[in-house]
Amino acid sequence: MPFKFCQYESLFAKRKLFEIVNRVHQWIINNYFFKMKKTLLLLSLLCTWATVFSQSNPPNSSGFVPPKIEKPTIDLYKIISLDRDTTYVDTTLSLAKLYKFNFLRRDDFELLPFSNVGQTYNSLAYTFEKENLKPLFVAQSHHLNYWDAEDISYYEVPTPLTELYFKTTFEQGQQLDAFFTVNTSKQLNLSIAYKGVRSLGKYQHILTSNGNFRFTANYHTKNERYSIRTHLVSQDVLNQENGGLTESSKELFETNDPEFVDRGRLDVAFEDAQNKLEGIRFFGIQEYALISRRDSTGYSVLTLGSTFNYERKKYNFTQTKPYEGFGASYVTEDLHKNTRLEDVQTNLSATFNNSIVGKISAFIGYDDYNYGYNSVLDLDEGRISNRIIGSLIQAGASYEKEYRGFELFGKAAINISGDFDGNLLIGGASYRLDQENWVKGQIKIHSVAPNFNFLLYQSSYVDYNWQTNFNNVKTQELRLDLVSKKLLDVTVSYTGIEDYTYFSIIEGDQTPTPQQFGDRIDYLKVKAERDLRWRKFGLMNTVLYQQVLSGETVFNVPQIVTRQSLYYQDEWFKKAAFIQTGINFKYFTAYNMNGYDPVLAEFYVQNKEELGAFPLVDIFFQAKIRQTRIYFIYEHFNQRFNSTNNHYSAPGYPYRDAVIRFGLVWNFFM
Repeated sequence: MPFKFCQYESLFAKRKLFEIVNRVHQWIINNYFFKMKKTLLLLSLLCTWATVFSQSNPPNSSGFVPPKIEKPTIDLYKIISLDRDTTYVDTTLSLAKLYKFNFLRRDDFELLPFSNVGQTYNSLAYTFEKENLKPLFVAQSHHLNYWDAEDISYYEVPTPLTELYFKTTFEQGQQLDAFFTVNTSKQLNLSIAYKGVRSLGKYQHILTSNGNFRFTANYHTKNERYSIRTHLVSQDVLNQENGGLTESSKELFETNDPEFVDRGRLDVAFEDAQNKLEGIRFFGIQEYALISRRDSTGYSVLTLGSTFNYERKKYNFTQTKPYEGFGASYVTEDLHKNTRLEDVQTNLSATFNNSIVGKISAFIGYDDYNYGYNSVLDLDEGRISNRIIGSLIQAGASYEKEYRGFELFGKAAINISGDFDGNLLIGGASYRLDQENWVKGQIKIHSVAPNFNFLLYQSSYVDYNWQTNFNNVKTQELRLDLVSKKLLDVTVSYTGIEDYTYFSIIEGDQTPTPQQFGDRIDYLKVKAERDLRWRKFGLMNTVLYQQVLSGETVFNVPQIVTRQSLYYQDEWFKKAAFIQTGINFKYFTAYNMNGYDPVLAEFYVQNKEELGAFPLVDIFFQAKIRQTRIYFIYEHFNQRFNSTNNHYSAPGYPYRDAVIRFGLVWNFFM
């Protein structure tokens, strides 16, 4: 019988529930997740429940044979991006999934995590994917785990779908990402998700507590001419800050003193500070196909749309008593300062999609922003105001067209009026040589004002107060991508940056201040990937080469970053389980690694301390059993054999020691 969308047969529902109960039952037995007493009690309940369902329809008791229920295929579980790029749920097991099995849930090859889960990451390389036309908010180091509007996906599923992500942390905590989506009808999908982590950490006063709540709705009429997608997101990123190890503790750490294997015994700069980033966003985009014609001669669709985005953000740094390393302060206790941003964006758009002309889109938008503080500072050097308030009128257009095997694309946007100048221009083309090979070229020109904390910042610390009038940061990028299954995947980019802004501690100061580089930065980046296989063995190689041709004093990156994964894969237990096991090796050359400032929650350029050049070796085992992927990882295994320690994530902030971690990703298809 044909599959009907969101139709549930009684027998089918009972069968699925019985199957899920048995899977939970078996997983608990195999993994000893609970203590024995609790396990026995839970297993008794599950067995009783399973017995009830197994006896509700005894087989052949009346000679009735239940009809075979056709299950929906995996490609019907659709994931839809903001730009309407559509993929589907992927439950396969691969090294790419292993690389994404981390706190950010994306490949962190170009990042270096701090010692605790939920802390920030240092950068081993840079990308220039942002297309903003106005300044970004403060505390950008905490935005790695902050979901922007373009990061939110929407869904369409034939049956309810659940995904559970779990991974152990460091001392007294766990991390979990729970997601559920359902289509109440063919037209309406709802999803709800929460990602949370709480981890005490191995060092003193570095507790992390992060939460990301997401709710989405995706609706279209039966004739699909009208659609609306909306989401609500509430997020908070809290980090206790300790300022890193003291000089005496750094010596004990580096000499690998056996008395301080317990990292909690090492002294840190302070133990009374924390910073927190919070945000809430209401977003909606609706579209209506005013003209929709499709026939044998082609198609023409004219769509009108509107977008509304309201977002409120807050960042604060609090500390019980001033720390002398940050200089003088205006108060002697309870340091506290809130930085706020309220942003309202609306736009109207029109899209014409024609089989001959291609797809042409245009928009005009209005952006109202209010950034700043509740106080004005009158200093000897001048007044520091409390607000940057204004509005922008923006316009833009994009184009897509397939022509003789080429995919042509372009995008342009500009601030027509307002206090901030900004513009964006992107153009390029891709060409598929065959099913296994394609190439893409792109040029990007971007001009935008520096982030808000470069322009205006206030703090309880005297040296962390400024107001500037910097020029726009201007970026030009030329990029080429080559994907070949038989050869290798290569990405080459050449980026020029003018009026680059950065934080740095200038001569005579002890804290970072905003700076603007007067010369040009030229940055070359080449990344290559290749997976070599022989029978049941494989070697996955990723190599990144970088060269800063000019401006190397303010733009620090390691010249080489490399990762190799030697693995074995097979099917075990009569093909009931697919497994991969092996060793990951990651290494990057020494360089002047950026420092981290907890007051700003930003990284700053430093050229006094060269760090890096230490290997990271992980031993891993991962298995897929039905729709469950299980992971065991011995992270930084080689640290067990070090006579000295030089692994740092930033000056004064050690990288993680050797640790065994466990986790899983579990998909439920009801």
